[in-house]
Amino acid sequence: MIKLIVSDMDGTLLDDHKQLNEEFWEIEQKLTDKGIIFAIASGRQYYNLAEKFAKIKDKLIFLADNGSYVVYQDEQIHIDSLDKDAANRFIEIGRKVEQGYVIVSGKNSAYVESTDERFLSEAGNYFKRIKVVEDLTNLEDTILKVTICDFNNSETNSYLHFKAFENEYKVAIAGKIWLDISDWGANKGTAIRKIQEKLGISFEETMVFGDYLNDMEMMTAGKYSYAMKNAHPKILEAAGFVTRYTNNENGVLQTIKEMGLV
Repeated sequence: MIKLIVSDMDGTLLDDHKQLNEEFWEIEQKLTDKGIIFAIASGRQYYNLAEKFAKIKDKLIFLADNGSYVVYQDEQIHIDSLDKDAANRFIEIGRKVEQGYVIVSGKNSAYVESTDERFLSEAGNYFKRIKVVEDLTNLEDTILKVTICDFNNSETNSYLHFKAFENEYKVAIAGKIWLDISDWGANKGTAIRKIQEKLGISFEETMVFGDYLNDMEMMTAGKYSYAMKNAHPKILEAAGFVTRYTNNENGVLQTIKEMGLV
């Protein structure tokens, strides 16, 4: 029996316009009535997720910042921070990425140096709390990850600047214009295992949905691992199953219904 469903947000639970299908609220309630917990696993900031799901915030588990920060019922159940010296090194490199903008995601806020309107508008989709500071290398916060917003394409541009670090740190291509660098053990798969351990939920009782490369570790965290029909080719290869519908066709909720969970 499924006891935990974990879904990525962008490209998975949300459509391409960043909209959540209204059917979600009814289905989530039915899952709750059956004792099934729904979790949101995203590269987004916790405060962004908590706002979007404010009316049921206490029922969901949030795996924010790619699993670096996990919150359930307002309790921190897992955190995996990034060493400040390493973060500062990544900030310095990120500043040199052409068409790239650096975001430092902390436990209390996200921080940026640039006031470029295009960049701030894009960042605002994923970060609720953003502070503009003079120097990102001089922050008083627990650092969860360093993110590059790369308008040139993260996979072919900014990733090349950080590829040399991927044996020591988690370098995740999180979207077409997003690259996340975090502690080696910080990923959605690790976070799911922490949740399973805390709540007494097994691998066999877990279902996951993802679409992009920052979802890779999730694909081995649950017996029912689903790549979205529209997923990155490497996620399609890694998953145990593929949804019959894309994110624009409500693929996560359709699959939950097809599985007879509601």
